[in-house]
Amino acid sequence: MPVSESMAIRNGTSEPDSFHNFFELWVSEQNQYLQELISASQHHKQSSNISSEDDSVILSPFIGRVINHYEQYYGAKSKWAKQDVFAMLSPSWRSSLENAFMWIGGWRPSMAFHLLYSKSGLQLEEKFTELVRGFSSGDLGDLSPSQLNQVDALQRRTIVEEKEITEKMAELQETVADSSMVELSHVVSELMRERGGSVNGVEEERVESTLGPKKEGLEEILQKADDLRLRTLKAILEVLTPIQAVHFLIAAAELHLRLHDWGKKRDDVVRQHRGTGGTDR
Repeated sequence: MPVSESMAIRNGTSEPDSFHNFFELWVSEQNQYLQELISASQHHKQSSNISSEDDSVILSPFIGRVINHYEQYYGAKSKWAKQDVFAMLSPSWRSSLENAFMWIGGWRPSMAFHLLYSKSGLQLEEKFTELVRGFSSGDLGDLSPSQLNQVDALQRRTIVEEKEITEKMAELQETVADSSMVELSHVVSELMRERGGSVNGVEEERVESTLGPKKEGLEEILQKADDLRLRTLKAILEVLTPIQAVHFLIAAAELHLRLHDWGKKRDDVVRQHRGTGGTDR
């Protein structure tokens, strides 16, 4: 990809039909940041006498770059949503596997807590013997009671917001069958029958005018969902120590990248199967 195009995509200034290119570049960069985080965690593990102050100084730049990378993604997504919110809610650049688990155009915010608890439990099991002997692991297997209380309170607040957004989405989806849409669909159907299936500019303008408020509603709900996703990520990181934050970001990136890879491979197999005359079951 040319440098000029890469910079345009990074800054969210490219054309809407290039969001697929932006996403692929972003995923590639996420993999690079993942390798940096893994290296930082390994270096931390090998350095046994690092103070908490030094820990923060060493690891904060890595964490900051990853947070900025997420902010960059949601900033670009917000700009493109104003051009085509429907595409952002049904992204063709994601696999069918990923789309099956999406919530309003992205990951469900409450999923971040399940990720945290799952990774914490796995790391706790790995270092159980050391913990019994009184050694601190320093990773997510070493969450303190205070941290767990903070995470629990944050999870409760997030679920409330998530539910409110879900309900708003449900209310907006129901407007597809409101009186204006039913009347318009009937009128256009009658005209199409009279003209042999064609519509003119007047009808098209009326359709756009009727769909306009619904499109704006979708943009607003998507923005709220993305805002909650980003705020949830940042709030969890604030509860964690620097090294715990690194481990959490590693787990998040690994899960996202592997799901993306698995989904793409699965879609490729399905396409090849169809191309050779296979039938779906």
